[in-house]
Amino acid sequence: MTFSARTPRVAAARKLQRRRDRDQAGRFLAEGPQAVREALAAGVVVELFTTGDAVERYADLVAHADVVSPVTDDGMAALAETVQPQGLVAVCEQVDVPLKEALAKQPRLVAVVAEVRDPGNAGTILRTADAAGAGAVVFAGDAVDPYNGKCVRASAGSLFHVDVVRSPLDVVKSLRAAGLQVLATSGYGADDLDSLADDGVLDAPTAWLFGSEAHGLPTALLEAADRQVRVPIYGGAESLNLAAAAAVCLYASARAQR
Repeated sequence: MTFSARTPRVAAARKLQRRRDRDQAGRFLAEGPQAVREALAAGVVVELFTTGDAVERYADLVAHADVVSPVTDDGMAALAETVQPQGLVAVCEQVDVPLKEALAKQPRLVAVVAEVRDPGNAGTILRTADAAGAGAVVFAGDAVDPYNGKCVRASAGSLFHVDVVRSPLDVVKSLRAAGLQVLATSGYGADDLDSLADDGVLDAPTAWLFGSEAHGLPTALLEAADRQVRVPIYGGAESLNLAAAAAVCLYASARAQR
């Protein structure tokens, strides 16, 4: 049987596009072959919706799913959030862990997105943190839902590689208690990133705090951090995009720690 957009199980899965329903169900949607591949490897796929064309194109992925539900093109269009769906959408169990559990693993590099509400930026930071070898990414305060469809896609599968944490805003004491120095990013920071790298400060286990592009970090987090750090601007640009600044900082730490 092939399901359409009106089929109850498709309609039920489609509700996971809303945060309220994701939180109630403890599930979310992962769209496209890259996300589905990583979700299958993580063992969190509950059901895989696929079009007829995708069954043939991604036969290796479909073979690893326990429950495969064929859908019509309109069924896939209802489930997918992209303009040109690739024919695969998986219903997945949420993967976030408590902050205490993530820190118990003694990560040497942690990224904290504090009240960052842009899903593209948050997902890109998650992907970058994974690439830089971070052990955890903390979504703190009123941050975007890590299971937002755009955030999941921007993470390019990294959502399933690192510990994802949803936490209240007051995380600094916990980070410091886990042996991490806490560095807050600020365009007006007293410390320069290059100077910290040259002085060996970045060799130590570090948690980086990143705030929203529009408003920066909340004052309470800025004041609680060990240092306020600025990324030097050598050209005429007024500033860096949040995700770009995060990449510079995370890779500076990754290089220093290695």
